[in-house]
Amino acid sequence: MLIDDHLPAADFAERHALRVHAPPERVYAAARRLDLGGSLLVRTLFALRSLPGVFARRSGRGERALGLTMEDLLRSGFVLLDERPPHEFVLGLVGRFWTPAGGIERIDPAEFAVFARPGMAVAAWNFTVLPTDQGSLLATETRVRCTDNAARRSFARYWRVVRPFSGLIRMEALRAIRRTAEASAPGD
Repeated sequence: MLIDDHLPAADFAERHALRVHAPPERVYAAARRLDLGGSLLVRTLFALRSLPGVFARRSGRGERALGLTMEDLLRSGFVLLDERPPHEFVLGLVGRFWTPAGGIERIDPAEFAVFARPGMAVAAWNFTVLPTDQGSLLATETRVRCTDNAARRSFARYWRVVRPFSGLIRMEALRAIRRTAEASAPGD
């Protein structure tokens, strides 16, 4: 998997999958144009997560808000690390996710695998699409590597709180992709 090339070892990881009754090409296309704006749950969770950042922006420490579409995610700090259509693409994000505003730093994809500045976390998030007899298996995995023990302890405390909600967001993303792929006409 491409995610192995960018983040082979992780301190924290989470994986989710579901079946989609559509061919891999349609599922992959739907994943690349992911839009979570239709999910009240995701909008609510993203709004709650971005509240500390709102206060940070007011105090002049500007941070980017999370986005609900793939384009928004890429504008807010995620970088496209790699892709192999129609099977997998990998996004990367670097920050201090446990801080109120997230401490997101945009880095060049070439720096991602070797990024090691102390006090930071490096996250990779992929989407994979595998063909099955009845369509596709769509999966997503999130991996996080912390750059030092202090960051690992801070992220572990943060992860205990946000992991269930992170899982809900990932499952909502998979369901949104499935809805789009299954609703798309073969000619789309």
